[in-house]
Amino acid sequence: MTVTFVGAGPGDPMLLTEAARRALVAAEVVVYDRPSADAIVALAPPDAERRCVGRAPGRRALSQGDVNALLVALAGDGRAVVRLKSGDPFVASRGGEEARALRAAGVAVRVVPGVSSALGAPAVAGIPLMLRQLSVTATIVDGNDDPEHGTPPDWDLLARLGGTLVILTGRGRIRRIAARLIAGGLAPDTPVAAISAGTRPEQRVLRGTLDALPAPLPPPVTFVVGAVAALDLTGGAAPAQGAVHAHP
Repeated sequence: MTVTFVGAGPGDPMLLTEAARRALVAAEVVVYDRPSADAIVALAPPDAERRCVGRAPGRRALSQGDVNALLVALAGDGRAVVRLKSGDPFVASRGGEEARALRAAGVAVRVVPGVSSALGAPAVAGIPLMLRQLSVTATIVDGNDDPEHGTPPDWDLLARLGGTLVILTGRGRIRRIAARLIAGGLAPDTPVAAISAGTRPEQRVLRGTLDALPAPLPPPVTFVVGAVAALDLTGGAAPAQGAVHAHP
């Protein structure tokens, strides 16, 4: 029994790896989170079972416990199961929780890495996370600081750490996060970039500072904090786009 975790990348289907494509083409079951992944899910054979476990119009998302149980049950059927995760399965994702549940149930786990939005979104927006003259460290943080969902980030420590800070899943909390970073010692005029729908045709990028944050953008949003966030080395060029062809 094996479940293959496949990283779908930040949104552009052309950023799928060849290993990801091959896993999908061979899948008998695909479990995914969002209807927006349909173009990638279409790579699976037409007769493959498709299970959308995330929130959709008229339907609530499955709880994490229910998703874990579903994956264990599907693996027990002996079919080729692909768990499709946005970005990279183990970066700001609950893929790690699901993998732990599978291993506890005696199910083998295979991981196909993907391009995380923490890397892909800034790159397409022309922001180098590391530039020797400005920053030689980059820290990726899950912006969900609700203690009920795990250990919250130590914003004071992150403010003192310096370098580049990439904040994922922090859209609804960014004002509180910015205030915490300023209180922790970061200058109020520290540059901030907000990247909405990074790598997708609808990508938008706005820039501001910790004390004058960019205007709210539609999710998903990746935030970059630090000197490099003021840069745009692409000159505002739109992200390259491609198409994924479904299984024949």
